[in-house]
Amino acid sequence: MNSEQLTEILKQAFPSAEVVVSGQAGKFDLRVVDDQFEGKRPVARQQLVYAPLNSFISSGEVHAVTIKAMTKEEWRKASMFGV
Repeated sequence: MNSEQLTEILKQAFPSAEVVVSGQAGKFDLRVVDDQFEGKRPVARQQLVYAPLNSFISSGEVHAVTIKAMTKEEWRKASMFGV
């Protein structure tokens, strides 16, 4: 599994989202910016992102992910402050 493949999987699951994936060797940093996260707690957001990845995590193709799941407004504010 590489970052391009993971990006495609996440874009299929979140078609209107901005998806950025970096990493290699099964360890990835994910940023998914989508307004469907509005009103959801961080754990619920992470569960939504994990859902399309579960089979790859189970198989060992992906074994570590760091997730940033934000709304567009949260990302806009974070970008202003260099987060």
